[in-house]
Amino acid sequence: MSRKKTERQLNLVICLLATRRFLTAREIRSTVAGYEDAETDAAFKRMFERDKRELRDSGIPIETGGGDVWSGEEGYRILRAHYRLPEIELLADEAAVLGLAARAWRHAALGEAAANAILKLRAAGVPVDTDAAPALTPVLGTEEPAFLPIWQAVRDRRPISFDYRKPGDEAARRRRLEPWGVVNVHGHWYVAGYDRDRRDRRVFRMGRIAGEVEVSSSGPPVQVPEGVDVRTVVRLGRGSEPQGLARVRVRADAGHELRRAAQRIVPGEHTAQSRRWDLLDLPYTDVADLVGAVARFGDRAVIEAPAEAREAIAAHLTELAARDPDPRDAAESDDVPGPWTATRRQSASSEQLRRLLMLVPYALSHDVRVPEVAAHFGLNQSQVLKDLSLLWMCGLPGYTPGDLIDVDLEAAEATGEIIIGNADTLAQPLRLTADEAASLVIGVELLSELPGVADSEALKRVGEKLRSAAAAPSGTGDTGGTREPGGAAAEGAPETLERLAGSVGVRIELSEEVREVQRRCDEALRAGQLVHLRYLAGYADEVTERDVDPMGLVVHDGHAFLEGWCRLRGDVRLFRLDRVLDLTVLPETAQVPARARRRDLSEGVLQLSADDARVTLDLDASARWVTEEYLCSSVRELDGGRVRAVLRTPAPEWVCRLALRLGPRARVVAPLELAERVREEARGALSAYGEGGLG
Repeated sequence: MSRKKTERQLNLVICLLATRRFLTAREIRSTVAGYEDAETDAAFKRMFERDKRELRDSGIPIETGGGDVWSGEEGYRILRAHYRLPEIELLADEAAVLGLAARAWRHAALGEAAANAILKLRAAGVPVDTDAAPALTPVLGTEEPAFLPIWQAVRDRRPISFDYRKPGDEAARRRRLEPWGVVNVHGHWYVAGYDRDRRDRRVFRMGRIAGEVEVSSSGPPVQVPEGVDVRTVVRLGRGSEPQGLARVRVRADAGHELRRAAQRIVPGEHTAQSRRWDLLDLPYTDVADLVGAVARFGDRAVIEAPAEAREAIAAHLTELAARDPDPRDAAESDDVPGPWTATRRQSASSEQLRRLLMLVPYALSHDVRVPEVAAHFGLNQSQVLKDLSLLWMCGLPGYTPGDLIDVDLEAAEATGEIIIGNADTLAQPLRLTADEAASLVIGVELLSELPGVADSEALKRVGEKLRSAAAAPSGTGDTGGTREPGGAAAEGAPETLERLAGSVGVRIELSEEVREVQRRCDEALRAGQLVHLRYLAGYADEVTERDVDPMGLVVHDGHAFLEGWCRLRGDVRLFRLDRVLDLTVLPETAQVPARARRRDLSEGVLQLSADDARVTLDLDASARWVTEEYLCSSVRELDGGRVRAVLRTPAPEWVCRLALRLGPRARVVAPLELAERVREEARGALSAYGEGGLG
C-alpha cells in the first residue's frame, strides 16, 4: 500500500508541475495513475484530500484557482517558480555553520524540518557539512508537548486556547491567546502574546500548559503590534529585578552559591575556638525566595537582616523541624510511570516521496553512483535501488514509454551507475518550507553563543543566504491561485520567514565571567591542552579540584558546558561553566583516552541511571515547579493541585537541600532516612535563630 501511495502522489506532483492551467479534481481522477483504485466518488475525494494535505505538509506548494468555467469547480496546479529552490552557493565556512545550525535541532521537535532542509540543499548540490566542528555541540530542546502546536500557530498566525496552571494555583485555568512568538530562556520555552480575556499582553511558560493546545482555524489572522519585540516581552514578563539587600552570615567552607550571587563578601575572623563565618550582602527580590535560598544550606547559613526575612526563615524551619516521617506513606510510594506521549512521525510513503524529489535533481546534475547517493542522503544502497525502481513506474499522464521516467535499473544494480532520463519535470530541487528555513535561521542564532563561531562573518552571510533561498519569486505570472494554510502555506512569502524568524528567540544568558571561561576553554580545546578547574559541584555544596582533558564545548538548556575526560573521576564529564570558579590552561598536552566517547545528549544533560536513588516528594501547588526544573521519573496528581513526584538522583543529599529550600511546601515521603535527615537539619539550622545565637 505504501509503494502504491508513493507512486500515486509522485504522479500527481509530476502532473501538476507539468500543467500550465488549473486542473479540476475530476480531470486529475481521470488522468493521474493511481486514482483508478477509488471505486466511488466519495472514496476518491477522501484519497485526493489526504494526498493534497500530505503533499503540502511535505512542502509542495499546491495552489487552488480557477478550474472549469462552466461548472465553477476549482482547480489545482504547482507553479514551478514556487516549487524550485533558488540557487544557493556556500563557502566552506558557511557550509560548516549551516551544518552546525541543523545539528542544534536534532533531538528536538524541529529536528525533522532541519534534516529535511539539509537534504534539500544537498539535492541542489550545496555541500552542507554536518560533520564540521565536531567539538562544538549546540543543542535546542523542545520537551514541552505544547511547543509544536504553538510554533505552528505562530507560523500560521492563528489564535490558540489552552489550560494553564500558574505556580501556586490548585487548578489550571483556560486561556485564550493571540500568540506573537516563542522564546527559549535557560532551556525553557515561553509563548508571548495578547490574552483576549485579560485584554493585555501575557507570557506563558509552555511547561505549565496542561493538556492539548487548541489552534483556531477560523477568524482573522493574528496581528502582532508594530514594534513589538517578543524577546523583550518575555524578559519583562518573567520577573523583576532585585529590590532588597539581605545580610547573611555563611560559614567559610559553605554556601558557595550564595557567595557567587553576593554583592559583597566581608571575610570573618578565624579563631581556635570557632569556625570562621563570612558576612554577605545578598540581593533579593522576594522574601520567600530569599528564605528558600538560605534555608537549603541548613546550619551553615544564617539570615541576619532584614528582620522580616529572619522571622520568615524561623517559621519555615520550625514547621520542617516538627514534621515526623510517616512509614505508611513511605511504603506506598511506588515509582508510578507518567503518561507516555507518542511522537508524530511522517509516514514511510511521505519520507520516500521526499527522497525521490531530492534524488532526481541531484542525480541529474551530478555524475554519481549508487554508493555516493546513499552516503550523500544517509541511506543504504538497497534503499536507493528501491527508490529508483519506484521512480521507473512514474511519469506524465498517458504513461506510455515516452511519458514515463526512464531509469536504467540494470546499470544501477550491476555497476552502481545512475542513468535517469525523461525526468525534466522533477529536475529542480524543492524549495524550503517556512519551518525548514526558520529552523536553520534559529539554529544559526544559537551558534552566536559558541566561541570560534560567534564572531564569524559566516554567520551573517549564511543567514542572508537562507532568507534569500526561502524568499518568494517575483514576476511568476501568477493568475490568481492561492496556497492553503499548513506546512507549506508560507514558503513562497519572504515576509513569512522574516516574521517567523523574528518571532522566535533563543536567549543564552551568560555573564561576562562565564563567556571568558568559555573562550579560554575553546582556546585550550583548539590547542589540545590540559585544563585545571576549581569546580563547584552541582549536587554538593563543595568545591573540587579537577584536571580535565577537553573534548568539546556544549550549549544545552540555556547553559554552556565543557565536556572532557575528568582525571579525578576517570570518566567523561560535563562541567557547567557558570560553576567553574577558576580555570587554568596547563602547559601540558591533553591526552583523551581512546575509550572515551562524547555523551549522547538525546535525553538531555542529566540522564537516569539504574544506580540512581529514588526519592518521593509530595509537592504543594506552589512547588510544582520542581517537576519542571528537575528530572522526574514519575509525576502523579493529588488533590488540591498537589503532586507526588519521584526524583531519581545519584546524590540523595542534594534532595535534602531541596527539601530544606521548599520547607512547608514539600514533604519527603521516601526514603524514611532522608525524611529524618531533613528534620534533623532543620532543627540544627533553627538553633541559630533562638537564644543560643550562632554558638
